[in-house]
Amino acid sequence: MGYGHLRPAHALSRELDVPLLEVDRPPLAGSDEQALWARTRRLYEGLSRLSQQLGGLGAPLRRVLDGITSIPHLHPFRDLSAPTRPTLVLGWLARNGLGRGMVEHLRRTGAPLLTTFFAPAVIADEAGLDGIHCVVTDSDINRVWAAERSRETRVTYFAPGHRAARRLHSYGVPESRIVVTGFPLPGELLGGPDLPTLRGNLAARLVRLDPHGVFRRTHAEDLARHLPPLPTDEEGESPLVTYAVGGAGAQAELVDTFLPGLAELLRGGRLRLCLVAGIRAEVAERFERALERSGLRGHASVEILLERDHDSYFRRFNQVLARTDVLWSKPSEITFFGALGLPLVFTWPVGVHEQYNRRWAIEAGAGLKQRDPRFAAEWLGDWLADGTLAGAAWSGFRRLPAGGLYEITARVRGRASAEAILSTP
Repeated sequence: MGYGHLRPAHALSRELDVPLLEVDRPPLAGSDEQALWARTRRLYEGLSRLSQQLGGLGAPLRRVLDGITSIPHLHPFRDLSAPTRPTLVLGWLARNGLGRGMVEHLRRTGAPLLTTFFAPAVIADEAGLDGIHCVVTDSDINRVWAAERSRETRVTYFAPGHRAARRLHSYGVPESRIVVTGFPLPGELLGGPDLPTLRGNLAARLVRLDPHGVFRRTHAEDLARHLPPLPTDEEGESPLVTYAVGGAGAQAELVDTFLPGLAELLRGGRLRLCLVAGIRAEVAERFERALERSGLRGHASVEILLERDHDSYFRRFNQVLARTDVLWSKPSEITFFGALGLPLVFTWPVGVHEQYNRRWAIEAGAGLKQRDPRFAAEWLGDWLADGTLAGAAWSGFRRLPAGGLYEITARVRGRASAEAILSTP
């Protein structure tokens, strides 16, 4: 699984205090299964990465990727339950041994299944198992998320928003099998169902995002109702922009475009930058070369996040997000982190599902499309000066659901949580 599925799984496993098992790795997958999953992963990651790196030559690959991830228009609302080719292929693979180790494990232990990836849910459904829970990780989804005989599904879906819920229903999933919960954000960035850590981080962030007080003066009463007192030190740290590359390494090359223009702000300490390479050493090396060319290698205003494994990476990334002021990335699962009160700056989407993610966040006021990256210093400066980024942070906090982690874990444990968790703060 990529970051989009592993990141929420990591948050849920920590909150539930249970191990995170990957369906394509031991102990659930034998060598034959591992090889099949690996081939599928390499194909998708290679397609994702090359479609972004080849410029005009990548256009055919982008069309292929869009075809794989295609999502029909939701309106007019109609019956979209007929299985598509990917749905039929996954069903066939499930009936012919894919996920066999997982199914045997679930039958042997009698444990429920909580998955953040559609394939294990569909495979368990085909095997006739009960107690299947599937966390939807995009704001809108492909038909492959539901089994061929979707009206008979045993899967309970946890949808991040109402559009995803409506989409599942159009695919034939009964309404009784769909729960709108929100996305499971990291517990260490929430602090509990009342979101004390989130509120504290946002209070400090708004001061850095609104250096002239434009937004804070206009919304003083609203801020006071929902946040602890805002810090009064106007001479604190400069804003931190975090640029995060996806798990496949797509769009790492963008740093070569925007870094020269940001160099003066970074050298002067008026802006800070974190470049997130995840677990890809080759991406971190590319970042290092770009910093060297801009005369910023080793500078105090710039850091690179690289870890050896997913667990270490997710933990450290969450630590960085606690002090991040602007999150710049493609509209992957990162889109849902706007609910933390993080203003989102979007690069171009990779796949149709990311197009919908971007639209979902922008319509909520939590996201902005990047302008010409060569002039990032100018448009970021404008957005800081006029309160645009502060406004996006506030819209994300007020309009996007943040309590999905607690709602999902409560339901998996067998009890519905308080209604307040379902609502925005």
